Amino acid sequence: MAACTTICAGNGTASLATDSISHNDSIHRESSLGEVAVVVRRAGTTRMGGAVNGFNLNREELFRAACCNLGESFTTNPAVDVSYNDATTGARQIKLLGLAGTYVQMMTENMPNFRGAAAPYALGYVPGPWMKGIQVSKGAASVKNGYEAITGQINVDYKKPEDEEGIEVNLFGDTKSRIEANADANLHINKQLSTEVLMHYENSFENHDDNDDGFYDKPKVEQYNLQNRWLWAGEKYIFHGGIGALKEHRNGGQTGHRGNDGAELFRIGLDTERYEAYMKHAFIIDRHKGTNIALMASGSMHMLDAGYGHKTYDVNEKNVYASLVFETNFTKMHNLSAGLSLNHDYLGQTVRMVNDKEASPIRMNEKETVPGIYAQYTFNLDHRLTAMAGIRADHSSVYGTFVTPRLHLKYMPTDILTLRLSAGKGYRTPHALAENNYLLASGRRLVIDDLEQEEAWNYGASAALNIPLLGETLKLNAEYYYTRFTAQAVTDYDTDPGVIHIGNLNGKSYSHTLQIDATYPIFKGMTLTAAYRLNDVKATYGGRLLEKPLTSKYKGLITASYKTPLGLWQFDATLQLNGGGRMPDPYELPDGTMSWNKRFGSYEQLSAQITRWFRHWSVYVGGENLTGFTQKTSIYGADNPWGTGFEPTLVWGPVHGRMFYAGVRINIGRM
Repeated sequence: MAACTTICAGNGTASLATDSISHNDSIHRESSLGEVAVVVRRAGTTRMGGAVNGFNLNREELFRAACCNLGESFTTNPAVDVSYNDATTGARQIKLLGLAGTYVQMMTENMPNFRGAAAPYALGYVPGPWMKGIQVSKGAASVKNGYEAITGQINVDYKKPEDEEGIEVNLFGDTKSRIEANADANLHINKQLSTEVLMHYENSFENHDDNDDGFYDKPKVEQYNLQNRWLWAGEKYIFHGGIGALKEHRNGGQTGHRGNDGAELFRIGLDTERYEAYMKHAFIIDRHKGTNIALMASGSMHMLDAGYGHKTYDVNEKNVYASLVFETNFTKMHNLSAGLSLNHDYLGQTVRMVNDKEASPIRMNEKETVPGIYAQYTFNLDHRLTAMAGIRADHSSVYGTFVTPRLHLKYMPTDILTLRLSAGKGYRTPHALAENNYLLASGRRLVIDDLEQEEAWNYGASAALNIPLLGETLKLNAEYYYTRFTAQAVTDYDTDPGVIHIGNLNGKSYSHTLQIDATYPIFKGMTLTAAYRLNDVKATYGGRLLEKPLTSKYKGLITASYKTPLGLWQFDATLQLNGGGRMPDPYELPDGTMSWNKRFGSYEQLSAQITRWFRHWSVYVGGENLTGFTQKTSIYGADNPWGTGFEPTLVWGPVHGRMFYAGVRINIGRM
């Protein structure tokens, strides 16, 4: 079933069998005999079982926080950071292994997605209630999905048409004037054919300016999101396919004139339309040997009309991806996967990079086609020793031919200890303006060089221990990753105070990350996780090797989850401590003061949630950033947004304070 799992499961291990377990049963499964009740609680986070180091987040974990979208799904996780790119547009990014999310390959159900102009806002395009799980791979991942994963892969596994029939509704509201409504429905037309509809609506109907700087803390966002998915499952052929459409409006900027000279307000507006379609075909040749052929294809069109004051950025981005995969098991010890792939990106861009509405926009179109071929061999010796070696060759219409080798080793000398090693190369085509269009909100001049293809090596080592202790299992994990760039697009704030310069690396650039974490059920129903991560991330800016700005030096996390014996109540709390870091080099203002401090300090954040479970519904209430910490100045030069000193893109911490929320989940027609 190798190709079938590629098509139908996000983590490559799940089967095609219809999931007959309802949401509530997946959270707590009860069977009774007389007056005896047995409750089994699933772990919300589990380690991947193969050679690649990573973990799976299932719905148990996602339900521990508000998790309104993908960007809010990692609150309780120590490995993945999510932060705002700037204080005006609401653009957010994932950080993995201390590096920006552009070095993480984003996928939906094992197909690359959310590229280019979609990247700054993609974390808000995947509603939390649509997700069945998330798989996070660290380091150089499998070559099956391409050459782009440098620090890892994040794969979203949506709910499936073959899941249990019925309707699930999720309603949410918070004290920042945000409301959401989500619904999904499954229908099994016959034994082979199933369909599913996923719906999402959100609206931030009021703006807030809690720090009284004259700018909204986050923009108003109104989004409509819809998907329709289909499954046809036969004995020798399986089809998955679907279409999706999204429309979103973002509006922010100045709140008013604050009694000054009545100058024109600085407004920010982004209108997005996105359309997607995909299909997956699996041809089962030999079920016993897992011999299959799979054909997968997807296409998207992403249209953005953005305005930052008088600067504008309009893009019509089209992407087509196709992959043909062959997979077989020669024996239980030997597996081979081989295939062909094709990726095509086209970005039709029109941009005005100065705050002069009389200036004529310019066109900056980009186009790249990349066909590729790969082979990957896996050796498995009784699950004690697993070796996975892969290599692929691709030819870019822009950069020419390049080769991507990757190797993963897993060794389990005992049931208690698991050791992993990995090494591999990754490449990435930078679409600097599309991926960083929020930088146009800055008063600085944006300068983009003719960029090379990014290229990096990643090396990793990890050790996991499962130690029996007082009748339970203490899970310990330690891991180290080193990423070294040989070519990189570097965003330089330091060299010239009037310029943001995106240019090619001229010198060293690397990242060291060390993480240690422990999980233990300290008593029945209560699980505690503690983690600490140290980051050493540096790059060369203007000939100087410096810490990467706006990057926390370390992160500590303690998260606790308690569920009562009958599974009716659940209590979750997470405390994060984020270390300080470097700010871009400050410069002297006309009054003789410095523009900002050289470094920012550490800060803490606390979130908590209480959930009450019923048979067919649940209700939850909670809060985020309960410590109330906010970055004191999130927008520099806010009193003169049309000047060159206006800078909203230096965000290193929370930009808005305490937020409380409540929601309800309802199952209709499901057990």
